[in-house]
Amino acid sequence: MADCIFCGILDGSIPSRKIYEDEETLAFLDVFPAASGHTLVIPKKHSADIHSIDARSYGTVASTAKKVADILTAKLDCDGVSIFQMNREAGGQTVFHLHIHVVPRFKGDDLQKPWKVQATTQESLETTHRRILS
Repeated sequence: MADCIFCGILDGSIPSRKIYEDEETLAFLDVFPAASGHTLVIPKKHSADIHSIDARSYGTVASTAKKVADILTAKLDCDGVSIFQMNREAGGQTVFHLHIHVVPRFKGDDLQKPWKVQATTQESLETTHRRILS
């Protein structure tokens, strides 16, 4: 897609720092990192989000994210890794080419979960459960 920044990275018109590449995926350092080593994993075939990619292709992207997590852990000696995949504007997606964030984590870093942890009631869980299964 002509106006997609990640497609520009794929065609070489936008520079990137590649971490990993295979026939179907590319992983490169994020230019707005949450932490040093923050890497984005994308499919080479443009898909806007999880709803527009087939399950096999998404599995390939997820598999590459695991490889990247292992690479970052080994090379950066990080204590953990956070993996995020956001969809659509309401889900926090800002670049509409499917991507998985692989973020190295270190004990004592100041990164936080993107949501407040808060218990719910059994009644609320039951209502939601019924709605999903109906």
